[in-house]
Amino acid sequence: MKKWKIGVFGTGRGLDIAKNFMLLNCDIVAICDFHKDRLAAAASYLGEDTAVYEDFDSFIEHDMDAVILANYFHEHAPYAIECFKRGIHVFSECISNGTMAEGVELARAAESTSSIYMLAENYPQMIFNREMRRIVDTGTLGKILYAEGEYNHPGDPDNLDFKKTYNYFPEHWRNFLPSTYYITHSLGPVMRATGATPKRVTAFASFAPIEGAHPTASHSGDRVAIITTQNDDGSIFRVTGCAAFGGHHNAYRICGTEGQIENLRGTDKVMLRYNDWTKPENAEEINCYVPSWNDRDEDLIVKSGHGGGDYLTARIFMEAMKEGRQPEHPYNLHSAIAMSSVAILAHRSMLEGGKPYDIPDFTREEDRKLYENDRLSPFHYTDGTTPTLPTCSVTDFAPTEEQVALFRKLVMEEE
Repeated sequence: MKKWKIGVFGTGRGLDIAKNFMLLNCDIVAICDFHKDRLAAAASYLGEDTAVYEDFDSFIEHDMDAVILANYFHEHAPYAIECFKRGIHVFSECISNGTMAEGVELARAAESTSSIYMLAENYPQMIFNREMRRIVDTGTLGKILYAEGEYNHPGDPDNLDFKKTYNYFPEHWRNFLPSTYYITHSLGPVMRATGATPKRVTAFASFAPIEGAHPTASHSGDRVAIITTQNDDGSIFRVTGCAAFGGHHNAYRICGTEGQIENLRGTDKVMLRYNDWTKPENAEEINCYVPSWNDRDEDLIVKSGHGGGDYLTARIFMEAMKEGRQPEHPYNLHSAIAMSSVAILAHRSMLEGGKPYDIPDFTREEDRKLYENDRLSPFHYTDGTTPTLPTCSVTDFAPTEEQVALFRKLVMEEE
């Protein structure tokens, strides 16, 4: 059996992902990161047979079948395109493109490559989301009309360990993350369960910044954006980006003409409900249960991160490579670009009071031309590029000087 050769670009989250590929008969042959401490830790874990690089240009010349892109959230597209040029397969964490122009460039580059591309979105593979897809596929819910997806991740503003690990300098992307952008954990599961793709989006945000003497450099004062999409099958989605309200939970709901299914917030339990006159023969009107995996790799799945999703997404990618085909919706390139477009254009909608935006179809050159020069972004980039869009709904919001000073002192260990 062939052992696939995998490279990892970004060894923080990337090493966690790589561990699942190692379970799938892969060799991690090369790693790359500018963050020397993380690179050294990954090299120590993987051993001396793994090549170590500090720059991408050298790393990408290594002999590899596929690359895990786990670098900064908003900077994946240029590196994916470099992989495409060499026929290297791409497993891309989070959003595929940070700007609309990058989405155009990805779509065009994909047309002249043999590379397989997969968005490494793991939440659709959580046990309750797999069950929702299974129930939708039975047809007993009827025509799907509506779905909800909430990724709600409030955090302790004084959690220094989180800041040191995840947003460890003032210009880090997490400190400039709009409330719509981190969308794939909410949108990906409902896209997979229903098969629908958003075609129009609108959004509103709720402003409630961190106040007081807390260490923060965040320019995002919005706790949540509520994003609504109209979809290609006539259905409607209501989803969040990365929200921060109430208690931590992941919640999803799929509603059809004949019934509905949802998970109970914060648990693996699902509730499947019909009306008395629509329930299938021999079925109960209300069904509340914890679904089963029913999977040959259950022992590996339950040990994996993100509710088993890390292992399962790696396996889906491996199967696509072995079979020489692009992965299914919503993991393929154009699904990924559609999700990124929802994130980007929902933010613009929110900045413009809920103005609707059409989601372009970048399989069409006429849609590409509309956005081929659109590089508006709220983020700082490693090449020195600075933001060209405000981060949140109160467009002049910024953390206080005291908050930034505390952040620098505690996270960057400045005097």
